[in-house]
Amino acid sequence: MNIADPDPALLRAAAAAPTPAVSVLSAEMTYDNGTQALLPVDLEIAEGEFVTLLGPSGCGKSTLLKLVAGLMEPSDGRLLLWRKPVQQLEAGGRKLAFVFQSPTLMPWASVQANVRLPLDLAGVPRTEADARVRDALAQVGLSGFAEALPRALSGGMQMRVSIARGLVTQPDLLLMDEPFGALDEITRHKLDADLLELWRSKKLTVVFVTHSIHEAVYLSSRVIVMAARPGRVVEEVRIDEPFPRSPDFMVTPQFSRYARRLHESLLRASGEGLR
Repeated sequence: MNIADPDPALLRAAAAAPTPAVSVLSAEMTYDNGTQALLPVDLEIAEGEFVTLLGPSGCGKSTLLKLVAGLMEPSDGRLLLWRKPVQQLEAGGRKLAFVFQSPTLMPWASVQANVRLPLDLAGVPRTEADARVRDALAQVGLSGFAEALPRALSGGMQMRVSIARGLVTQPDLLLMDEPFGALDEITRHKLDADLLELWRSKKLTVVFVTHSIHEAVYLSSRVIVMAARPGRVVEEVRIDEPFPRSPDFMVTPQFSRYARRLHESLLRASGEGLR
């Protein structure tokens, strides 16, 4: 073999490696008033991962998510989706969807109209759009509520509508900014389980923001721990447990070990230490 020839084993490993869906390359964010929201962040998320950003308020989780979505421009550094700038994502045949902290539904419009909104804005023909809306509502368990107004729905159901509105675009990348934070525990656990099933069945890449250690352990293939003042990544924890995960996972010794490790990481990041 010529010494300049590439190693076949390295070529096979490169071919087998998952495609990076998200590449954050020394991205930082400083606002016009001088506030540094994010120190330089380097992060790679493989296609098909479920990655959670965990940390206290003010640590830059939502800022980082918005940078990934292209809703904000970094002060320095770059963000790539499937190795291309976010502005070129759809030209490459891929899409992303963003689910915000609150459902942000149009109160005067039906569930069906709310879910169809991104398709209407994209000029998708009504027949195709309605079929995709029906499919999205079925995926979140709201097939019987297409004509209902948001005020007739519980908080958890409104959040399902918001998720359906994201799914209706048939995204490859789903970005979720604390979508279940305002819900009661029972509803939150149910939506967490439903989200995992959607992630697996649709083969999505998900980046999820939360304050909840338990939610992070239950959902994630990997957790990125962030610290505030200014925002930065302090640790990455791989949740090396098989999917699908049932609620029983949450009462196992393994779950407790992961939760304790993340708790200790957050305490170290805040400079408090364990007592």
